[in-house]
Amino acid sequence: MSRAERTGGGRGRLGQVLSSAAVAIGCVLFLGGFAWAAVLYQPYAVPTDSMAPTVEAGDRVLAERVDGDEVRRGDVVVFLDPLWGDMPVIKRVVGVGGDTVKCCDGQGRLTVNGDPVDEPYRLERERASFATFEASVPEGQLFLLGDHREGSLDSRTHLEDANNGSVPREAVTGRVDATVWPLGHAGMIERPAGFADLPGGISRPGPLGPALAAIGAGALLIFGGAGYGAVGSVRGKRARLTHNGGTHG
Repeated sequence: MSRAERTGGGRGRLGQVLSSAAVAIGCVLFLGGFAWAAVLYQPYAVPTDSMAPTVEAGDRVLAERVDGDEVRRGDVVVFLDPLWGDMPVIKRVVGVGGDTVKCCDGQGRLTVNGDPVDEPYRLERERASFATFEASVPEGQLFLLGDHREGSLDSRTHLEDANNGSVPREAVTGRVDATVWPLGHAGMIERPAGFADLPGGISRPGPLGPALAAIGAGALLIFGGAGYGAVGSVRGKRARLTHNGGTHG
């Protein structure tokens, strides 16, 4: 066997090893990312447009399983409260225990403890609420509104309840991080900066981004490694055929 043949064979074996390693690592990342997301997130179907345009009717969303104590103003949460019905409800937290939530100021904005809040996610841009209201939020409770204020039954509807329309933190079952279906409306749900300057600030991004990155990187390694291995195998066969033909010719 010539030196060139030995060198080519060594490169071919190295390529096969690297290809196999890439596929193996890709499988770990791909499956691990899916497993990680499945443990941390719960899917939900949204039946109404009360959270439009952030979440539309018919959207499928992923909500991180969080404790209610982790929730901050601006979060879009899923909760279960008997006073709101027997199904999971998705709304945005605009007030926490100790807050006074009021609408509207002279410019039609929502205020929290007297501070106006910028809400770019609202469907109606003129006023933050079609009806004026003011509510004090008891400790351990959350005041929630829909982004589509004219089409949302939310804390404003329950203002006559014992807790001024708020729900207990322990009623929260998840924090919505992304819409995943339909694909045309899929995307991450950002934490709104309008609440950032209030005490407690806003929530940090959830782990869905890193999980999706792991899944994507795994898929690239799997397809890339498999494709490289297939190309190397074809080249190896061609080289052997060429060598054998030269020997017997």
